[in-house]
Amino acid sequence: MLGLVPARGGSKAIPGKNTVPLAGRPLIAYTLQAALESALISRVVVSTDDVEIRDVCLRLGAEVPFMRPDALSGDDAPALGVIRHAVDHLERLEKWTADYVVYLQPTSPFRTSRHIDAGLRMIRECDADTLVTTVAVPHRYNPESLMLMGEDRTLSTCHDELNLRRQDKRKLYARNGPAVLILNRKSVNGDRLYSGRTVGMEMDWLSSIDIDTGDDLALAECLMKCLVNEDSCC
Repeated sequence: MLGLVPARGGSKAIPGKNTVPLAGRPLIAYTLQAALESALISRVVVSTDDVEIRDVCLRLGAEVPFMRPDALSGDDAPALGVIRHAVDHLERLEKWTADYVVYLQPTSPFRTSRHIDAGLRMIRECDADTLVTTVAVPHRYNPESLMLMGEDRTLSTCHDELNLRRQDKRKLYARNGPAVLILNRKSVNGDRLYSGRTVGMEMDWLSSIDIDTGDDLALAECLMKCLVNEDSCC
């Protein structure tokens, strides 16, 4: 089992996002800790184009056996390309093959080894090709609850069933980053990220927090401090 952590150097919303401090530790440290504590992951490898990130990850106990090429380091670098590059490197140069690749984005600091191992067990039990973690969509954000606002602020419904009771609305799920994405070896060579039979594993709201903006980081900082010191108040 390969734990692969993508961590490119460029970030526009939060400069230096992958190593930005969160409750006194680099953001990426939480993901590396979860991966290293997993009972099922064999190797934890970081894919980065940044020397500073490489050095931080090495100090934290991860492997950085290669540097990511510029072609896979831009804003639009495809996740599948990053995964394939890492897998090809390990197989071609080290003759090491993983049955599953666990793709762990550093922006999910509340995801733990428990979620990782549960996902690995689920994908095998379900005989699936891909597993992605999800979070339940609050009922107020369901399509049945959405409305359109015109330029004059007049509201109109965009669904025939606007007045459905909460318990009658469909339960919908959204990818939570995803915090955990697992692909079997066949899917790595697929033509799209979610190929073959894809199953979802639900995670709770707190574990699903994804750091994308400064506000997300501030919220995570508050929550992390509350978790460390339960007597404190956010």
